[in-house]
Amino acid sequence: MILGETMLRKLKQHSRLDAADETAIRQLSCQLRELADGEDFIHQGDEPRSSAVVLSGTLARYHTLKGGRRQYLSLHIKGDWPDAQGLFIDRMDHSVCAMENSAVCSIPHRELIKLFRDRPTLGFAIWRETLIDAAIFREAITNNSSRSGIRRLAHFFAEIYFRSDSIGLVSENNCRLPLTQTQLGELLGMSIITVHRHLQTIRKSRVADLKGGNLMVRNWSKLAAMGDFDPQYLHMRVQPLR
Repeated sequence: MILGETMLRKLKQHSRLDAADETAIRQLSCQLRELADGEDFIHQGDEPRSSAVVLSGTLARYHTLKGGRRQYLSLHIKGDWPDAQGLFIDRMDHSVCAMENSAVCSIPHRELIKLFRDRPTLGFAIWRETLIDAAIFREAITNNSSRSGIRRLAHFFAEIYFRSDSIGLVSENNCRLPLTQTQLGELLGMSIITVHRHLQTIRKSRVADLKGGNLMVRNWSKLAAMGDFDPQYLHMRVQPLR
């Protein structure tokens, strides 16, 4: 039940589903897996046999570099499919790990392929989900290469807050963002000293703050303006924060 409702809420952000589609989603099997902070769900080089939907917590994609250093590529929250591409590749070209205690539901690829054949509308919806994921990647490339450090951090905060709000994870202007300053630097291509300086600037402006793994947004419109954030690339029909 939790899997079905989580998937439906996410897919309905961008796709129209009928009653039969909803029933088919609710009938998918779910292998629940609980992950500890830092635990890998799947490793670079593994042969994927299932795809995961995040039920709680935060996951991240990352590459492992020579020497063991990580390059974080993206963050994934409730309702996201952090390894959906595994449906179409033989071996994973990246790893997926938990950034805090998290829970995911693994759906066997054979079930998803049968679902696509039986319910093409759902196939299109899940395909659209992967295309939106790709759009987030494109925006991240632009963010990290073309925006100043302060705008880069503000844009990232705005995106995470907006996505969290869309899936019901914002409470009293707070959402989870369980990253250290070192991890923020690895994700945004900045040194820890630079991250610390820009975080202090945002904090002093009283626009937003990050403490103890929680992102507090005190002034949404100013944060969005500071980060040049325009949510159109997320392709949601129903826009939160409006």
